[in-house]
Amino acid sequence: MKKWELNYSGNVIVVENGSGGEKLFVNGELQDEQIGLAFRSRLWGKLSTGETIKVSLGGWFRIHCSIFVDNKLVKSE
Repeated sequence: MKKWELNYSGNVIVVENGSGGEKLFVNGELQDEQIGLAFRSRLWGKLSTGETIKVSLGGWFRIHCSIFVDNKLVKSE
C-alpha cells in the first residue's frame, strides 16, 4: 500500500492507495473512497473550515498523487 500524508492548517490529510482501491481521510475520518483497480482516480473531501479537498491519483508504472485545497496545489508527489 502507498500512503501520502499532509498536515494542512492543523488538519491531517491522508491518501491511501492499495490493491482494494483508494481512500481519502481527513483527521482520521474517511471522506471518499474508490473501490477496485484504476489507472486514474479522483477523491473529494472537505475541511471543517469548508475548504474543498480534491485528490488526483494516476500513473502507469508508479502512482502519482496531487492534493489540492480550494483548487490550489498543496502537495504533488
